[in-house]
Amino acid sequence: MTMFSSLINEIQDTTVSGLTKRQLRALTRIANLFVAGSGRHSKKQIELFDEVFKALVAVIELETRVRLARYIATMPDAPATLVRAFAFDEAVAVAAPVLSQSTALSDSDLVANARTQGQGHLQAIAHRRTISEVITEILIERGEPIVVHTVAKNAGARFSDGSFRELVARAGDDAQLALQVGMRQDIPRHHFLKLLETASASVRAKILAANPQFADAVQSAVTEVIDDINLEIRNKSPDHAKAKSRVKRLQNWHELGEGNVHAAARLQNFEQAAMALSVLACCPIEMAERAILNENPGVVQVIAKAAGCSWATVKALLLMTAADRRMSEKDLARAREDFERLETRTAKRVLEFYHNERRNVRTIASPPVAQGASANSAAVMG
Repeated sequence: MTMFSSLINEIQDTTVSGLTKRQLRALTRIANLFVAGSGRHSKKQIELFDEVFKALVAVIELETRVRLARYIATMPDAPATLVRAFAFDEAVAVAAPVLSQSTALSDSDLVANARTQGQGHLQAIAHRRTISEVITEILIERGEPIVVHTVAKNAGARFSDGSFRELVARAGDDAQLALQVGMRQDIPRHHFLKLLETASASVRAKILAANPQFADAVQSAVTEVIDDINLEIRNKSPDHAKAKSRVKRLQNWHELGEGNVHAAARLQNFEQAAMALSVLACCPIEMAERAILNENPGVVQVIAKAAGCSWATVKALLLMTAADRRMSEKDLARAREDFERLETRTAKRVLEFYHNERRNVRTIASPPVAQGASANSAAVMG
């Protein structure tokens, strides 16, 4: 204990020259005392050392801890035990520098920190140069809006499909978040399309509230903007190009059928499911995409019925995670009753009606994949 007391006194000494470097050397010597012979220590012993070290760091005055944390945050060879101790410091001013910059922290360190610490710590983690999917999931789950906004606009953050789904859902009530998520280069196209629909509804509502006399014109204008953006994104999507090529090849070989839609839906392959459904139903790709993404299960049922699909395929489409419908067994049973009551001729008539409505609004030069499939954009069927 005499050695520890001496070292701590040296750390606290504010009269020596070269203050920060000398304090850091003293603190590092304490770390070395604990990690010496660590190859012979068990995991529990190492964890105990970390806890003891945190206790030692805690007795150092705040101003000194802040200065040291800033100093070691950018040191690539900083003692990991020391960095972890600062990362879990209750004072955000101490923890933030190492949480946002230090490369000595592992993903497991950051996960443990994100799961247990407060919003200030989460905000610091959200600023890191790179953030893995497992960490962004925690930040989105636990973080307040400022944390979510920060990580959403962090180009070095990586998001799982579920995280993108959650961001898009939150963006429905948050225009700033919608913009940040929509500008990400890595957002999957089906989430981008879902975001467009959500954002457009918000834009439409605000414009209509101020100008109710222009309701029809506003509806058409907003849809046209969405279609233009969608067309540009679709044409640049390698996944869409791959799906288009595959479906066209199957069509040429006369091997395209319901089974292709069913398999794609079961595999959660949005691009191939939408493309195959579009061709079989002889409807624009925009209409098939929106049907799959629309929360209303009736939309995809109409197109699937027109395409000659069975209930098994419709169920697979309804359960695709892209739409995030989260249908219960009761919901599915009701949907099945509706689907089986729906006649094929009625479904085709509905598609024709929406096709004609959009044709009266505008024509978009977009080459169809299937013969007879319109190149016109389709309005969202409610």
